[in-house]
Amino acid sequence: MTETSARFREFKMPDVGEGLTEAEILKWYVQPGDTVTDGQVVCEVETAKAAVELPIPFDGVVHELRFPEGTTVDVGEVIISVDVAPGSGEPAAEAAAPVQAPVAEAPAEEPEAPKGRQPVLVGYGVAESSTKRRPRKGIPVPEQAAAAAVQAELNGHGAAPAVARPLAKPPVRKLAKDLGIDLASVVPTGPDGVITREDVHAAAAPVTEPAPVSRETTPAPVAAVASSDARETRIPIKGVRKATAQAMIGSAFTAPHVTEFVTVDVTRTMKLVEELKGDKEMAGLRVNPLLLIAKALLVAIKRNPDVNASWDEAAQEIVLKHYVNLGIAAATPRGLIVPNIKDAHDKTLPQLAASLGDLVSTAREGKTSPAAMQGGTVTITNVGVFGVDTGTPILNPGESAILAVGAIKLQPWVHKGKVKPRQVTTLALSFDHRLVDGELGSKVLADVAAILEQPKRLITWA
Repeated sequence: MTETSARFREFKMPDVGEGLTEAEILKWYVQPGDTVTDGQVVCEVETAKAAVELPIPFDGVVHELRFPEGTTVDVGEVIISVDVAPGSGEPAAEAAAPVQAPVAEAPAEEPEAPKGRQPVLVGYGVAESSTKRRPRKGIPVPEQAAAAAVQAELNGHGAAPAVARPLAKPPVRKLAKDLGIDLASVVPTGPDGVITREDVHAAAAPVTEPAPVSRETTPAPVAAVASSDARETRIPIKGVRKATAQAMIGSAFTAPHVTEFVTVDVTRTMKLVEELKGDKEMAGLRVNPLLLIAKALLVAIKRNPDVNASWDEAAQEIVLKHYVNLGIAAATPRGLIVPNIKDAHDKTLPQLAASLGDLVSTAREGKTSPAAMQGGTVTITNVGVFGVDTGTPILNPGESAILAVGAIKLQPWVHKGKVKPRQVTTLALSFDHRLVDGELGSKVLADVAAILEQPKRLITWA
C-alpha cells in the first residue's frame, strides 16, 4: 500500500438492516473539507424499513462525497472518502486519482468485485427475488466513448460510431420510460456520467433545466413530478412506502384473514387512565387509553397463548411464541411503520408506558431502527386517533393477529338497566385463520373487551 492510498480511507454503505440491499441518501451532515471524528454522524439514509443515521468509524478530513442527496446506493458502495493524514502534504488532486482509477480501468468481466465506484456502472443492486447481479459487458465509460468518436472523425470515417447506451440504473431507466423521456437526450450529472433520477425529472419538467450538480453540491431529492398541465402529480414509490405496499400485498394474499368486531363500554377504563395520570409511580410517563388496551391484549394472550404464533410455510409447521413482541402501528411522514416492544409480556405497567413513549417519540422523529421493526408477534393499530370507528386491519407479515382500536366516543348505552351516556369504542381483531380458528379469535377479543369494561380484571387475570 502506497503512502497516497494509505492516506485516504473509504466508508462504504453498510447493511443497516437484515437482508437489505440498498439505501437512499437523505441528507449529508458534512461537506468536503470538514473535519470528522470516529463515531460522528455524517449522513442520514433511508432503507425500505426506516431512516438511519450513519456514523463514520475513523477520524480525518472529508475528501469527497461520492453521491448527492436523493441517490439510492447499493450496500457495499463507497459513499465518502476521508483524508486520515491531512498533514502529509500530498496534493489533494493526486490523492484522489487512486479512488477513481478503478472506474475506467477495471475490466467488466473480472471475476472479483471491482473497487471504488464501479458497481454504480454495472447495476443497481438486486431485487428481493434475485440471487445475483448480471454485470454489463463492453460498455465504455463516457471518456472512452468520446475519445472513440473523436478518433473516428480524425480517421475520416464520417459520422462518429454509435455511442454506448447512456449509463443509468434500472429504476432510473424505468422512470424515464414511464415519463416518456429518451435517456440519450438527458444530460447526466451523476458520478462518471451516470444519469440520476433528478436528471430525468429535470428533462421531464416543463421549466428551464437546473444547473448541473457538482460533487460539492448535494441538492434535495425531487419528491414529486407534476405533469405539464398541472392536473396530475406523480410521487415515486420508494423506501418505507414501497416496502409497506409489498408487505401488505403479500400478507393479504397469503394469510386467510378473518376479522371479528365487538363494541364495548370503556368508561371505567377512561376513569382509570385519569387516576393513573396522578399516580406518583407513573409520573413523567405517557398514560393514555392505548396503554391499558396494550396491557389488556397482553393479558388476553397470556390466557390464550395459542394466538401468539406464526406459520412456517417451508416447514409446514405452526411456531408457537413464548414471548410477545408487541407491535404498535405508527403513521410517520415516510409512511406506516410497525416498531415493536420487545418482550412486552414481561413488563410492568410503568415499564410498558415508558416503552410506548419511547417508541412513539422515536417513530415521530423518523429515527426508528430496522431492528425495532423485526420480530413482532402481534400488533395494535389505533385508528381511533383519526376519528374512525374501526376497520379491518391487514396482518403484519409473519404475525397471527392485529387489533384495531376505534375512536372512543360518548354514546347512549344501557347501563344498569338505564340508558346513560357512556364512553364506548369498537374493537376489531383480524387473525390468520390457518393459525387461529373462530373460537380462539373470539376468546381473545372477548377477553380484551371484558378487561376494558372492568379494568380490575387486569389484577385478577394477570
